[in-house]
Amino acid sequence: MKKEMSSFDVRSIVTELASLEGAHMDKIHHWGAGNVLFRLNVQGQGKTELLFEDRKWLYCPSKKPETPTMPTTFASYLRKYIDNARIGKVEQVGFDRIVTMELSKSDGDYLLIFEMFGGGNVLLVKDGMIQNCLVQKTLKDRKTRPGEPYVMPKSRFDPTRSTEADFLSSFRASDADAVRTLATSVNLGGQYSEEVCTRVGLEKSTPSKDVDDATVSRMYSAVEDIVGHVLQVPEPTAYLKDGKIEDFAPVMLQSRSYLESKHYNTMSALIEAYLEETGEALEEAYVDPAVERLEKRISKQEETLLDYKLQEEEYRRKAEALYADYQKAAGLIQVLDEQSRKITWEKLKEGASKIPYVESIDPAKTRVTAVMSGETVTLDWTKGVDANASDLYQKGKDIGEKAKRAEDALKQSRDELSKLQKGIDREKALAAERAAPTKQFWFERYKWFITTGGRLVMAGRDTHSNDNVVKKHLKDGDLYAHADVHGAPSVVIKDGAKASSEELRQACLFALAQSKAWIAVMSEGGAFWVFPDQVSKTPNPGEFVPRGAFIVRGKRNYEYHLPMELAIGEVYHEGSRKVMCGPVDCFGNCEKYIVIRPGKPKSGRRTNDIAKRFEVPEEEISRIVPPGDLEVVREVWPKPDTDEE
Repeated sequence: MKKEMSSFDVRSIVTELASLEGAHMDKIHHWGAGNVLFRLNVQGQGKTELLFEDRKWLYCPSKKPETPTMPTTFASYLRKYIDNARIGKVEQVGFDRIVTMELSKSDGDYLLIFEMFGGGNVLLVKDGMIQNCLVQKTLKDRKTRPGEPYVMPKSRFDPTRSTEADFLSSFRASDADAVRTLATSVNLGGQYSEEVCTRVGLEKSTPSKDVDDATVSRMYSAVEDIVGHVLQVPEPTAYLKDGKIEDFAPVMLQSRSYLESKHYNTMSALIEAYLEETGEALEEAYVDPAVERLEKRISKQEETLLDYKLQEEEYRRKAEALYADYQKAAGLIQVLDEQSRKITWEKLKEGASKIPYVESIDPAKTRVTAVMSGETVTLDWTKGVDANASDLYQKGKDIGEKAKRAEDALKQSRDELSKLQKGIDREKALAAERAAPTKQFWFERYKWFITTGGRLVMAGRDTHSNDNVVKKHLKDGDLYAHADVHGAPSVVIKDGAKASSEELRQACLFALAQSKAWIAVMSEGGAFWVFPDQVSKTPNPGEFVPRGAFIVRGKRNYEYHLPMELAIGEVYHEGSRKVMCGPVDCFGNCEKYIVIRPGKPKSGRRTNDIAKRFEVPEEEISRIVPPGDLEVVREVWPKPDTDEE
């Protein structure tokens, strides 16, 4: 299984990324230990994503990965400094696994650097100084920390630009075999070193000193051919074993001819397919670290318990062996006890060694090891047979106590593992049942709905978004709506000048329902709409306009007796399914919707139940419904097919 991109993979990706020149940086997301997504606006293509996954895979995914709602500190920093930056050249540094992307903004030029070695990194550099980086490190010859000068790693031999003489010189500088020389001295890596050996028909274990110059020349030609294909006519190819991708490369590899091959249109598509496949395999093979630690602990405890039980049984057998061979044991103890008082230790050893069933003797400790009834037993000759047997039984008993404690600890660990595994299984079951989010649109940062005439209506969620919805989105031809309630949101009706009276009433109802009037459980209320030039942030003399508030001057066009009632229903916007909350009139053609009104405190919000009905995450419902409690008035839902039942 391939663990990282090779230098040739990087060269192929850089060739594809050349099409990004002239694009502009949009949103930047960062999640996990090392996933960074750059959303780009490419002229003539629309939105394109560039993903740096797991700090080692750089490619353009065909679909946007699920990203966090809140940006990390690193993502916020990049958004602040390179948002809307124009992309210049994208290049590989030499033949190293480093990619640089030029970025231009009004405040100067930046360099975005992707390092795909040594754990990987993303760095933002300006005027040679590191502004920020994903991973901070202090190495022997360089530091990757904000405020430090960016130092490129020492460049290695570049086989794609070398002359034949340089190639020969680097090859001859090694004493290793051919494949290792190509991998290290010539900097091809293992995959392409084997490929070059295969193409020239050379046994890869051949010592480099035994390879003649003609063969080295053919090696150089093979490398040139590979480079030419990567740059001019790439053939992204996956090599499959048992239907799974075993390896891949931007060219056809003769060294992988024994494997089934599959071609892809781009290197990005190939990397994406490989990561999806390996991701599924890793997910299946994934073991929770806490579970792994407990399983290791249990395994050691089981070994210890078994060892204790074996020792206990061994001591019992030895004690019983003494009684089985009582006369022999007693005779041996008596002889050694008497002789140890009469003769030297050396003579005692010499004499004891002549006894057939004695294995060893230690006069200093008054110990003798002998075979009794097939068991090897160590005896203290200063004690009788009964005392020696009693000692053995006591040792077995002590070990038995340890075994009992070990057994209790093992049971506790198994119970702990069982409890943990149940929790993990429960989480997996919940994750499997968890609904997938729908496609996100830019206007979902505000409260929103689509009128019966197809016009977008947006309302602020808080003081900050209240300011933004007016400052950024209220243009000529739009209309502004507001409820006669303190703290009500600012509402923008896009293309509202052409809206019908029915649509204007819908927008006013929305402005009222998304205000504190809902929390107050009002049954009806009023709201008004005005033209953009009537809305101002400039206060009258002596007045102050707080954040999120606006001054409305001139005639206000009121809508009265607006019923405090909304609907939550399933709609389609730009071909994508969405769950929308808006006036009931807007759901006339919908098959699924629920009518809601302000609820009493005990009724609760019920967003979780509604989310389950529409099969979306609860947060998607929480973000669109009014503040406060709600209750369901009625439901419009398709009847199940009788045949299917």
